[in-house]
Amino acid sequence: MTVTTNGITFAHISIKPLHPTFGAEISGVDFSSPLKVEVFEEIYQAVTKYGVVVFRSTGLTDEGHIAFSKRFGDLDDVKPYIAAGRKQRLKYAELFDVSNVDTDGSILDPTSPRSQANKGNDLFHVDSSFNPRRAGYSLLLAHELPPSGMGGHTAFADTRTAFDDLPQGFKEELLAKDYIACHSMHHSRKVAAPDAFAELNPLDYPMGRHKLVQRHEPSDRMNLYIAAHVHHIEGLASDESQALFDRLFKHATRDENTVEIEWQKPGDLVIWDNTCTMHRAVGGPFLRTYKRDMRRTTVHDSSSTAWGLNEHTDVRQGLP
Repeated sequence: MTVTTNGITFAHISIKPLHPTFGAEISGVDFSSPLKVEVFEEIYQAVTKYGVVVFRSTGLTDEGHIAFSKRFGDLDDVKPYIAAGRKQRLKYAELFDVSNVDTDGSILDPTSPRSQANKGNDLFHVDSSFNPRRAGYSLLLAHELPPSGMGGHTAFADTRTAFDDLPQGFKEELLAKDYIACHSMHHSRKVAAPDAFAELNPLDYPMGRHKLVQRHEPSDRMNLYIAAHVHHIEGLASDESQALFDRLFKHATRDENTVEIEWQKPGDLVIWDNTCTMHRAVGGPFLRTYKRDMRRTTVHDSSSTAWGLNEHTDVRQGLP
């Protein structure tokens, strides 16, 4: 059956919008074998349209997760972190471990250094904006979940509509001034866990430099590329930079511009486009009691703005 949703025709998948402006649940996809080209093309169109999509009970393994992710583009991996001494619990370097599970399989101590660093994920952010080449798509797969009602949801913010909804004069000002924002993982960690990172100075490390306002090429819509990683906006005094960031960040993450996706069962998969949405982990009482085993693949951005204003290097932030 062919169904047209918001101007896009879907003949092979079913779409259920989750929010008036973005987010959708997709059904009718069988992940037990490689997807036909026409099915994948409709999934890609849905991600472009909605920014974030969720599939329920996919049955995907680590291998299937990686293979499906590669259809979106080249994958990032954790090899630089392993080479620097970080222990890897998972079998494949293409999988980023974003769980509360320690390398020995136990529940991670919430007071541990890794847990303190993970607090940055509780703030609205985009993946890898602090590295020279930013992330495009992220694909997060649930392997083990806490009981319902114990937290662990993921929240998303629509940064294309955030730009659309700014006052016209303010939008024109932002476009005319063409601001550059400097992104730092160390900054967001310090904001989220100030005591643990009291001695850390983000200015001691390279930052990812990206235009604050830019066109989202897949949808041809303007986008506010903002995140909790933003340490400062170039060309402004510190107080002016912070005031502008605060105004835009508060606007982009207001309640009417966000949606929470609840993880229901292992095998649930959420895909989001980091270049037009922000996301954050929603905590809960599960942290000390139940495992939340989540594994993410990250697709390098392939747009013309993937590298921002950065040198094309393999430098990474967050290395031990």
